Amino acid sequence: MSIEETALKIIRDSKEGVFQNELWKVLEIDSRKCSRVVSKLLDDDLITREQAVSNGARTYLLKVKEEEKPCFDLLMSGEMFSPCAGCRDACQPESCEKITAWVANISDDEKAGEFC
Repeated sequence: MSIEETALKIIRDSKEGVFQNELWKVLEIDSRKCSRVVSKLLDDDLITREQAVSNGARTYLLKVKEEEKPCFDLLMSGEMFSPCAGCRDACQPESCEKITAWVANISDDEKAGEFC
């Protein structure tokens, strides 16, 4: 495992983030090498860095960048994708057979405890 991967794991494992002046001590490297590691992680867009104070010393708080994942779960009912997504039919939801079947599938998911 590379030093960057190890640093990223340490940062990821901390919910509130890690102070940069603590990271180099945990990694057992000097602050200059730590700055290079942090720069690499920043360049790869894997972490964020914000100014902070730790034990009276100016430092940076490092956090893992959250991945934005498209939320398709709201368009899914079991294995069935919402028929309205991209639909060009000019129908009324109250009388659409496709949406009625999809909503019925949601009800089945709720009964089975599969719905969030």
